[in-house]
Amino acid sequence: MKKIKLSREIRVGIMTIVAIFLLYFGLNFLKGIDIFTPINYYYAVYNDIDGLVPSSPVFIKGYKVGQVEEIKYDFLKDSPFVVKISVSKDIKLPKESIVELFDDGLMGGKAIQLVNVQQSQEDVFYQSGDTIKSQIGSGLMDQLAGDLMPKLDVVFEQTDSLIRSVRLLIDGGSVQKSLLAIEKTTSDLSESSAAIKKIIKNDMPQLINNVQDITSDFKIVSSNIKNIDFANTFQNLDVTIKDLKQISGKLNSNEGTIGLLLNDKTLYVNLSNMSKSGDELLVDLKKSPKRYVHFSLFGTKDK
Repeated sequence: MKKIKLSREIRVGIMTIVAIFLLYFGLNFLKGIDIFTPINYYYAVYNDIDGLVPSSPVFIKGYKVGQVEEIKYDFLKDSPFVVKISVSKDIKLPKESIVELFDDGLMGGKAIQLVNVQQSQEDVFYQSGDTIKSQIGSGLMDQLAGDLMPKLDVVFEQTDSLIRSVRLLIDGGSVQKSLLAIEKTTSDLSESSAAIKKIIKNDMPQLINNVQDITSDFKIVSSNIKNIDFANTFQNLDVTIKDLKQISGKLNSNEGTIGLLLNDKTLYVNLSNMSKSGDELLVDLKKSPKRYVHFSLFGTKDK
């Protein structure tokens, strides 16, 4: 098989064509254009495009479906700007569709969105190259201003009322009295802090020493209590209680002298009679002592 030899000029031409294709593809890729996707072109007319530029995106409900391809102007016409947009060929636009220019973000960028694109079986669709009705949507800043202005009015009114209230407080002397009260309170706190510091410095060491002494005494008492033989003590106490119980039983019985004395009525009667007889004897002794005792200086006489 014979090899085909290409001249230098043919090879340079081929490389040039490839480079041009790559350049074209790269530029369109950077612009967001997919050259392999079929698209339709539509036109819209505006009095003012407010900074819209080629390659600005085209959205349907926030989804990008194309971009602005070209902007032409003729200031001799009432609506000088003609905007050419490209939209994916699989998206059909009914006759009720509108090309709306709107703010794309807070930085002031402009974009195109297609509204009223709901379809039904009876719809008639635009063809590629048709001019679609256009409108300018309210800007994002306008919407924010419309939403915020009533709230700002309320805030301003409340701020004005607050300023008047503060002014009344200042003019009425309430703030000055409050500051004087705060100053007095601060002074009292300073004095209290000094007193507490003095107590901590002078009395706390002695108090801590006393607590330590008490703790030491408790340790000694605890040690002594620990050394007590509670078992032996309780045993001795039990024996003592038993002895007392036995003594109490004997006292309640007729056994023994103390039991008889406490429980035998006869002994009590005899003792009572003996006491009575002794009392009568003493009375008689006082009345007639000579009957019982004889005194004589010369001796006794025998009767």
